Amino acid sequence: MHANRPPAPAGQRTDVPEADAFTRPYWEAAGRGRLLLRRCRAAGCGRAHHYPREFCPRCWSEDVVWEAASGRAVLYTWSVVHVNDLPPFSGRLPYTAAVVDLAEGPRMMTEIVGCEEGALRIGMPLAVSFRKLEGVLPEEWQAPLFVPVFRPAPPPAQGQSSPVVQPPSADGLRR
Repeated sequence: MHANRPPAPAGQRTDVPEADAFTRPYWEAAGRGRLLLRRCRAAGCGRAHHYPREFCPRCWSEDVVWEAASGRAVLYTWSVVHVNDLPPFSGRLPYTAAVVDLAEGPRMMTEIVGCEEGALRIGMPLAVSFRKLEGVLPEEWQAPLFVPVFRPAPPPAQGQSSPVVQPPSADGLRR
């Protein structure tokens, strides 16, 4: 808890991202199992960034566009969370909060799923999956939200450069 921020009211969910008209393409793509980034088109910049913003955080240009990410990343750092009394996290303990380096360059905060704590290694290859946020429907378009999470990447098949996204499984994840 931050010293200047009051605690969340009891029972209020703290895992729900703000879904609005600007971020709608991001959330709709996530619902289809695709991760989007924003890329600057300003001369001399061209860098991708995440989280989605209406301007480039490096050069401040407003000439930025949506771009599909490969879904590949490597683990930069992580922390296994054993205590979190905020809903719905308390029901998922322990979980692995992480920062990953996306193949396109930006770093992203996320969660690692499908991997035991002892198997985590800095630099390990990861692939994006998507977790459905149960009970969350943004007012504007009434579609469920899916948030990106990462799991260990399967070994690439001969000639394959990116993981294949599968439909949601019984556990609510798109793999």
